[in-house]
Amino acid sequence: MEQAPVGVDPAVPSVARIYDYLLGGKDNFASDRAAADKLIELTPNVREGVQANRRFLSRAVRLLTGLGIRQFLDIGAGLPTQENVHQVALREVPDSKIAYIDNDPIVLSHGRALLADNPQTVVLDGDLRDPDAIVNDPRLLAHIDFDRPVGLLLVAVLHFVPDDELAERAMRTLRDRLAPGSALVISHLSFGDLDDGRLKEGREIYSRTSAGSATPRPRAGILRFFDGFELLEPGLVSTGEWRPEADDPKLEKLPGIDGFCGVGLLR
Repeated sequence: MEQAPVGVDPAVPSVARIYDYLLGGKDNFASDRAAADKLIELTPNVREGVQANRRFLSRAVRLLTGLGIRQFLDIGAGLPTQENVHQVALREVPDSKIAYIDNDPIVLSHGRALLADNPQTVVLDGDLRDPDAIVNDPRLLAHIDFDRPVGLLLVAVLHFVPDDELAERAMRTLRDRLAPGSALVISHLSFGDLDDGRLKEGREIYSRTSAGSATPRPRAGILRFFDGFELLEPGLVSTGEWRPEADDPKLEKLPGIDGFCGVGLLR
């Protein structure tokens, strides 16, 4: 029998737990696995896509530590898995500080249990759709100093804010709080080679999750989120093309969804 924390309905799929399943994790329920399997039917490359996204996150954090950034704000952090932000950052710079933000009760429960004895990290409840509440949370302000550079991580989360105006307003609020020398890390779903019918089916799957929706955007729509930032090479590119490394797994080219990612600096 699958046990869920109080207040969590295991019959309602969670995007964080779907992502965990696609990464090969075990913190998911039958409803999450069923939703993920339907996504794989619709877009056969989705598992490879989330793995490439995870590698991008690790590389981006390493890049930011090399640029002197010692504070990381990860909004929509998801369930703890391999190569979490704190693992990468603290391996590179042991005095880094990391704040994880999420609105999924299971993410919060697992993260707090895992990191209870780690003073370099905090795990806080928050929602990207209410960025003012995030940046003014006294618990966050006790851990992150916005007068110093911060690495803002929005990895595979903005596509769960379907309203363009709301998403862009959230970005402006967060950007305006960052000090010069800060960085923005984004990955975001795009359409790939999905036709309208499969896109509609994909949206229907996500409509039954706790997030309520997922909205792929064209490259130009994703690029707007970097307004005010200087994009670093190679710019906004497909997730697997962002600074690939020699030991990357050689994945079969499968049809399906696409994703774009990039890192920008605030001068």
